[in-house]
Amino acid sequence: MAPKPRYEAISRIDPGELASFRTSMRKRYSDEQILAELRAHALRTGRSPTMKEFAADPDASVHPQTVIEHFGTWNAAKRAAGLVPRRFATREELLALLRALGDELGRTPTTRDLDDRRGGMPSKSLYWHTFGSLAAALREAGYDVAAGQERLERAVGQGAALAQEIGRLPKFADWSTARHERPNMLTEWQVYRMFDSRRGAWATFQFLIRQRLIEEGRAVASDGSLLGSP
Repeated sequence: MAPKPRYEAISRIDPGELASFRTSMRKRYSDEQILAELRAHALRTGRSPTMKEFAADPDASVHPQTVIEHFGTWNAAKRAAGLVPRRFATREELLALLRALGDELGRTPTTRDLDDRRGGMPSKSLYWHTFGSLAAALREAGYDVAAGQERLERAVGQGAALAQEIGRLPKFADWSTARHERPNMLTEWQVYRMFDSRRGAWATFQFLIRQRLIEEGRAVASDGSLLGSP
């Protein structure tokens, strides 16, 4: 038998209307919008958020309780967002997890290995945000990483950032224009040559940028335009 509510106003609430109200409130945000908010907070602060930290973030528009109503628990939401429990958030612990994974595999871990261990390992996005690239994290963890792989990750990261600015996957001309304003960017020809200058090289590069954006919570239309707010 359910306990009697302490307040008469609560006892008069129609259960059906309350359920409908809760459903309508949940529909204000999609699951993906909520996950994007969690990822954005982690990017701003450099760590996986606690409920208290997320609630205190003036740039977060979703309340922690809304997050829990959508995903059941706070940690379930963070796992869905590709974030790991706070105990794995420090730089040294992230490196230790990479070393342990390498010991288990008997080789240098890859992005595919991280994908295959979602929930048990930090996401590759967290490594990108913390170290600049997975290759940089692997090198800091003591692995011998080919320079070409690090350069490709750097180019994809720059491409994802440019796409966020212009609202679409960057074309060859977009890259050329942006590079003249930012000397630290790879040249468009350096990027092109990473794909052996073969036919469809730039489209392949755009595909990798699209994958990175999707992993970071952005929706990309079939024409390459970015949908919704970051």
